[in-house]
Amino acid sequence: LFVDQQHHELAQKALSQLSDKPQLIPVHPENGPDWKSIVCDEKLSTPKPCPQDAALLIYTSGTTGRPKGVIHTHESLLYGGWNTEIAHQLTLEDRTLCVLPLCHINAQVVSVMGTLVSGSGLVIPDRFQASKFWSWIVDEKCTWFSVVPTILSYLMNAEEDEKLISKLGHFRFGRSSSAALPPALHKAFEGRFGLSIVETMGITETAAPLLSNPLDPTKHKHGSSGIAYGNEVRVADAEGKVVCTGEENEVQVKGRNVMQGYFKNPQATREAFTPDGWYRTGDLGKMDADGYIFITGRLKELIIKGGENIAPREIDDVLYRHSSVLEAAAFPLPDADYGQTVAAAIATRPGEEVTESALRQLCLDAMGAYRAPSKYFFLDELPKGPSGKIQRLKLTERFTD
Repeated sequence: LFVDQQHHELAQKALSQLSDKPQLIPVHPENGPDWKSIVCDEKLSTPKPCPQDAALLIYTSGTTGRPKGVIHTHESLLYGGWNTEIAHQLTLEDRTLCVLPLCHINAQVVSVMGTLVSGSGLVIPDRFQASKFWSWIVDEKCTWFSVVPTILSYLMNAEEDEKLISKLGHFRFGRSSSAALPPALHKAFEGRFGLSIVETMGITETAAPLLSNPLDPTKHKHGSSGIAYGNEVRVADAEGKVVCTGEENEVQVKGRNVMQGYFKNPQATREAFTPDGWYRTGDLGKMDADGYIFITGRLKELIIKGGENIAPREIDDVLYRHSSVLEAAAFPLPDADYGQTVAAAIATRPGEEVTESALRQLCLDAMGAYRAPSKYFFLDELPKGPSGKIQRLKLTERFTD
């Protein structure tokens, strides 16, 4: 087990609970691993894993409920990496900046596995810092990065170094995933930095990559997570009946990057697949005539007001149109008359303000009184999971009387 000085004590504490303890290899911040410490006379047996052997146990973010353990095989992880390589046309000349935590599937598969299968380079700072982000890109000659929309928002708020931005001629694209990328933020970021941002979609159960917009900026569709690369995607009902183009239903996926199942949860595993073997993502979406998927919300996050289904994502996108809104999320609250009513939580950009009346009018103009939020809550920061995805259920729990 390779461990740096900062986490050495924590690693020892964790290993004390194991009967079969691996050797600890110290990692120096400047010199790297202490290779001499692993030289020994003992002949070690080399394991010979099969493609279908379990290789990774990783937990979901628990956005819509209790986190579940996801089991990935050696094969599914490799296919996650290959799908990344295919979608982004990675080569030996590429180098990615990984600022997402390695405990998350995005970093493990997109950044790390995508790098390994393509033979390209990988730069891993200790943690994300908006003030150092562009200098890392320039100094380490990184050609792409994979981040979440929250990081794009932080970079928009940080002071930019025009000299650094002018040195990004080698940079190919930025990748956004793990949460919905508001079209307003997408356009603003590209306009400010002059860089192409590729909106994608990935989930823990599919070894990260699931959908991606093409690299060609002229083929991007703002608000869409893109098309399938390396796996199959459809929009269908729970029984697997595919719906018509433009009709909303569940996004489902099939491919060798899909998980083996949920850890010690056979019932959840059975419920996660359709009778014909497609994984049910739990995301609602529509497919257009070109095969692009537009996510409209989560099945478990639908707001049902007076019997009408309202997708929170549509309300989010309207709120993000206001230039002072940094984070926004619509969510349901109990209501005596309608069963549920629409509420919204907002975090504004540092030093900026927005009134409830301004947001209320924005929503009324865009979607009418019935679908517009009836309550607004202003927070310093919205609750998020490890991947940066806003957790609507926690907002409902917090503001339910």
